Amino acid sequence: MRILIFHGYMLRGTGSNIYNLNLARALAHLGHEVHLLCQDRETKVDGVEIHNPDIHGLLPVYVKDPYEGFEVKAFPELTEAELDRYVDANVEAVRDVVARAGGVDAALANHLVMGPAILARAGIGDFAVKIHGSALEYTVKPHPRFLPYAREGLEAANGVLVGSRHTAESLWATLPDISGLKEKTRLGPPGVDTQAFSPRASHPGVARGRGVEDSPWTARRPPSPATGPAGDSTSSRVVFVGKLIVSKGVDLLLAAWPLVKAKHPDAILEIAGYGEYEHGLRSLWDALGQGALEKAAEIAAAGWRLEGGEERPLPILSAFLADPPDGYENACRKSAGSVELIGRLEHDEVADLLPGAEALVMPSTFPEAFGMVAAEAAACGVLPVSAGHSGMLEVSRQLRAALPPDVGPLTSFPVKEGAVEAIAERLNAWLCLPEERRAAARGALVETTRRLWSWEGVARGVIAASRGDLDRLPDA
Repeated sequence: MRILIFHGYMLRGTGSNIYNLNLARALAHLGHEVHLLCQDRETKVDGVEIHNPDIHGLLPVYVKDPYEGFEVKAFPELTEAELDRYVDANVEAVRDVVARAGGVDAALANHLVMGPAILARAGIGDFAVKIHGSALEYTVKPHPRFLPYAREGLEAANGVLVGSRHTAESLWATLPDISGLKEKTRLGPPGVDTQAFSPRASHPGVARGRGVEDSPWTARRPPSPATGPAGDSTSSRVVFVGKLIVSKGVDLLLAAWPLVKAKHPDAILEIAGYGEYEHGLRSLWDALGQGALEKAAEIAAAGWRLEGGEERPLPILSAFLADPPDGYENACRKSAGSVELIGRLEHDEVADLLPGAEALVMPSTFPEAFGMVAAEAAACGVLPVSAGHSGMLEVSRQLRAALPPDVGPLTSFPVKEGAVEAIAERLNAWLCLPEERRAAARGALVETTRRLWSWEGVARGVIAASRGDLDRLPDA
């Protein structure tokens, strides 16, 4: 079959980028002719023809980050003329690819806007839509200006794929007037590359991420793969992987860390990511490491302003710092030097990072379409401790069902006052388990991930949704 994928962004870094990279690769592996439209000019995928539409140098995004070679604007910042030019350029590119390919048999539009509207205007007859949380939550829901574009694309699609029931319900509530939307919505979570993400006897090391500067909170630099593991063999490593933005909840993990370090003096926390809130997180950890809780409270009160938004406090962190546990200030001072900022990692580098960890924390306070990083950690035999809501909770529930009764509850925590203590309690409980108990739980995590999520299964589901063969797919 000839299959067209419209993504419009890069093929590395964030969740939707990785989704499209792996989907294209899986479709090609299944023997299909794959045409992928994106803005990545560096990544090559065997068996996939990559096309870069000329968008005149202006890249609209859902969460604003710099991209080399582009002027970047969040969608709400675009003028009508800029938005029209972006859509028209992509419609023209899609039509050109289809004409040169001799037509396509199936297609996928990523993101609620603008991919579906672009394929609809390009005259693609059979296509599915993959909803990633960012476009829905950051652009369409808060900015009704984009509702007509979302409606136009979804009405033309044969099927709509969501990563979780939570995302489906959010989508339905946002666009309640689309006839038949619920009936054509199906579960279509991302997959896990279980060859790349797998347990290893030893951690091969991780290259230092790009754009990382030395900082007081960097205890030691992760070495290159040639120099061996980042930490010594006796260290218990906990990791975070994701964007450094307020909504990812890294502040909760940093505040919890002294409570973990107090019980596990050898423990190391590694934070891999990049984003607009990096400076705020550096400042928070510097304050905590000095035991300067009043300064930390000021940072919590500034909240979103440190990411470039309005001054809006971080309520959970503020409540915790207003009444910290006994001995917390001293625990903070003793934990100084135990947190490392690794910087941005490519997906294959994340696959090298995770197997050497004992646990991963995914503390997002904002809805996530799917707990992708949590699933990848589980595939490596690493316990994922995720916020107990949205797509993350659905992943945690499936993993919890395969784990012993005393381990399963460690996979999630409620995001409300007490979340800081809850993260620490779960990490401490896991690290205190005897090694044979943890080994059995690791095996269950790996087996469950391999059984539930595979990229070839995702690829077959995309084709079915594109062609309207929805009975083969699970209801959302």
